[in-house]
Amino acid sequence: MITDIPLIFAAGDANSPMWGVLFQILVVIGAALVSGMVFERFKQSAILGYLVAGMILGPGCLGIVSEKSGVAVMAELGVSLLLFAIGLEFSAKRLMRLGPIAIGGGCLQVGLTLTIAALVAKFADLDWKPAIAIGAAVSLSSTACVLRLLIDRAEIDSVHGRTILGILLLQDVAVVPLVLLVTMLGGGGTIAQMGIEMSKAVGLIIVLIAGFLALSRWVLPRALKHLSMSRDRELLVLLAVFLAIGSAWAAHSFHLSPALGAFIAGMMLAESPFATQIRSDIGALRILFVTLFFMSVGMLGDPVWMSQHFIAVGIVTLAVMLGKCLIISLITFAFRLPIAYAFASGAALAQVGEFGIVIAGIANGSELFDEYLFHLIVSSILVSLLVTPFLVNFALAGGRQIQSLIRKEGSEPSGPSEPGPHEDDTDRVILIGFGPSGQNVGSELLRRENTQTLVIDFRASNVDLARSMGFKAEPGDATNMEFMIHHGVSTAKAIVISIPDHRTSVQITQSVRAINPSIAIVVRARYHSLVPDLEEAGATAVIDEEYFTGKRLATAVRALI
Repeated sequence: MITDIPLIFAAGDANSPMWGVLFQILVVIGAALVSGMVFERFKQSAILGYLVAGMILGPGCLGIVSEKSGVAVMAELGVSLLLFAIGLEFSAKRLMRLGPIAIGGGCLQVGLTLTIAALVAKFADLDWKPAIAIGAAVSLSSTACVLRLLIDRAEIDSVHGRTILGILLLQDVAVVPLVLLVTMLGGGGTIAQMGIEMSKAVGLIIVLIAGFLALSRWVLPRALKHLSMSRDRELLVLLAVFLAIGSAWAAHSFHLSPALGAFIAGMMLAESPFATQIRSDIGALRILFVTLFFMSVGMLGDPVWMSQHFIAVGIVTLAVMLGKCLIISLITFAFRLPIAYAFASGAALAQVGEFGIVIAGIANGSELFDEYLFHLIVSSILVSLLVTPFLVNFALAGGRQIQSLIRKEGSEPSGPSEPGPHEDDTDRVILIGFGPSGQNVGSELLRRENTQTLVIDFRASNVDLARSMGFKAEPGDATNMEFMIHHGVSTAKAIVISIPDHRTSVQITQSVRAINPSIAIVVRARYHSLVPDLEEAGATAVIDEEYFTGKRLATAVRALI
């Protein structure tokens, strides 16, 4: 029996390719951790570190990670998880509120960028076919990079953030016809075949939307009804991961963009009361896979080639980014967006995205590009991605400076002002836990007319009770700070923690205090000995149950004798 023990725990042949892939993934994650820490140390975006580390580890430099390592597949999954999480915040109604700038502005941006880039390439003595392929590649921006940066800066729901999201979603839809266009240019199909394939793509998108809609309307509500968040939290996490990865797989199986399919699925689920919690539950997976995505994009670069042709790479990158920034700024301004936000949108979308590399690869494979042109396009795309964090950080401030200069000339038209994040939540009180203690607190808060109260609780029954009493209530995990930030903890006036679990109360108190140093935190302590822990964690006031119970007991005794 003892000799059988190693066989029980053996994970297969030590020389299995799986272990080689696992080692490469381990190296990638370790390099991402180190490079991200270095760049964050110098107050730069960790995305820059991921891209640089990918270039160093990839085939063009050290060659530690091979092209067939499987990292690229996980990277594509990372973009899908990011779009799924964003879709959970954008229901169909909210998406429609993006207005004509999403569809009209997005179509104009892709069409104009493709046309102008193709004309410039033709002027540079290229044939029409490779010139059009270049236009198709540079017309797309980086969904993963831009949205990740906007989320980090809490600008995804700003005026320019919503505009950027709408244009990026239209670009994701445009990927299919652009790929078909470049394939046809490379001799892979006729115009009739291209029309048939595009019709198939449109039909499959409609089928996908209908399927996700049926799932969200009739299947998931029943499933969620039987998932008690207090007892079966792990099941809800598994459901979230299943939906996120399953939606990407479904779109891929239809030969559509997995990222687009994941966004549609998330949008269909946005009306669910658990949407925010599901978004939080897949947060760790999303971070892992999106990090792998940026590393894999960096691996496409060849630092040696780039250093040998840095002048050509710099000129092409500068021309593309300035051109896209100008085109997008003018289009969004034409849709009556104020100059500050029009410029911010143009600057944030000035880079060339990950699908541009895919299109360049197709053009190279069909011999539309020679090796020099392919390396030049890919290198320029990577440089534009490296510059993007700086542009996103500067975009809004630069737009406001331009707007203020034009206002001095008296020619800037009025437009909508940008709402700050959770601007209406500055007088909000967040109540964690709606058991008997929480209900007493809630009854007191109801008497205060000018106080907005949000109740957060694990149990669906407590959430329903709070709503029946007139409170705004959300089911969710208050220890998850992404969930709490989404519901305005960074700008709330006070938070009351009425749950009985001491460790959870300490964890919530510490996290909330780190996010919002000025918030008033009132916490319940079941025992007198636990009060110091909560005070050290940052509680403003700790309600000692033993002390107040003793006072009530003494009062009752005096009344009786």
